[in-house]
Amino acid sequence: MNNNIALITGVTGQDGSYLSEFLLAKGYEVHGIIRRSSVDYRERIAHLEGKPHFHLHYADMGDSMSLVKLVGLVQPTEIYNLAAQSHVQVSFDAPEFTADVDAVGVLRILEAVRTNHLEKTCKVYQASTSELYGKVEEVPQNENTPFHPYSPYAVAKLYGFWIVKEYREAYGMFCCSGILFNHESERRGETFVTRKITLAAARIAQGKQEKLYLGNLDSLRDWGYAKDYVECMWLILQHETPEDFVIATGVQHSVREFTDLAFRHVGIELKFEGEGINEKGICVGGPEHLVGKTLVEVSADFYRPTDVVNLWGDPTKAKAKLGWNPAKTSFEELVKLMVEHDMGKVAAEGAAEKVRTNLAEYLEKGIVK
Repeated sequence: MNNNIALITGVTGQDGSYLSEFLLAKGYEVHGIIRRSSVDYRERIAHLEGKPHFHLHYADMGDSMSLVKLVGLVQPTEIYNLAAQSHVQVSFDAPEFTADVDAVGVLRILEAVRTNHLEKTCKVYQASTSELYGKVEEVPQNENTPFHPYSPYAVAKLYGFWIVKEYREAYGMFCCSGILFNHESERRGETFVTRKITLAAARIAQGKQEKLYLGNLDSLRDWGYAKDYVECMWLILQHETPEDFVIATGVQHSVREFTDLAFRHVGIELKFEGEGINEKGICVGGPEHLVGKTLVEVSADFYRPTDVVNLWGDPTKAKAKLGWNPAKTSFEELVKLMVEHDMGKVAAEGAAEKVRTNLAEYLEKGIVK
């Protein structure tokens, strides 16, 4: 019988899917939590369903009883709490829901472990966030940098961070937070800025979109590859003592840089002119029909009520204590991976649309019945 049993909340997300693959490759029995939905949202883990050591269960971060029952059933040796309402902008629109899932949800997981008397046998990883630093008080940010949360999402996550620390000290539990800086991939949700950029670049290059609208192009982020970051999550729980770690690359780039590089990968060279809300990205090289056109514009709709502009992580502790390599995938390689994936996605969508159009025409003409 396998002694390594992992329970993953948020298993259908970007990180959950990569972590599932990582743990299965290490011989774990992996259990994931999903919510009931009339819409299929399991495309990231569809390739894992049916595997003998991968199991899905219905439960909800807002329902403590379902979590208590599931933890008792699975008897996990490790829990990875990745579930969250993780979109910063959405947290301003749905602050109460964000607080319930991202703050109290963490407490429900910890209490589910205690209720089932697994405090000494089950390790807990909490997915924390660089948004805790918010209106940053020093750069780069490390484990000792003061927190200054600057959104409902960040405030909820701060509760999660401190309740994990409290349970570690009060009950002797092996529970830790990984303070993850921005981590992206081809599986990133399409409403997140990096994926929005790579999809737009692919669609504009293939004539499926005319323009990309963004918020603050000056925002600085420390972007890493999600597939690399899940390894560090695992390493945190393998460490001899429960500690919190910053997970970051230590390299910083602006939204403008990400945009410029993404468009370069599809053969479009941009020149940025103007400042702030009036800044534009104009095509100065690439397909002839695009040269001279404004392809990127700034929209006030994408500015947050309070905006975090300078996130930059210091992964020194994770490198020294865990032996983790934050430079495994470079920023340039990350953008290339995402753009190549989205070029293929847009091309496939175009081909499928062409088939549907042709079929409709054939049906109309009576060629196909």
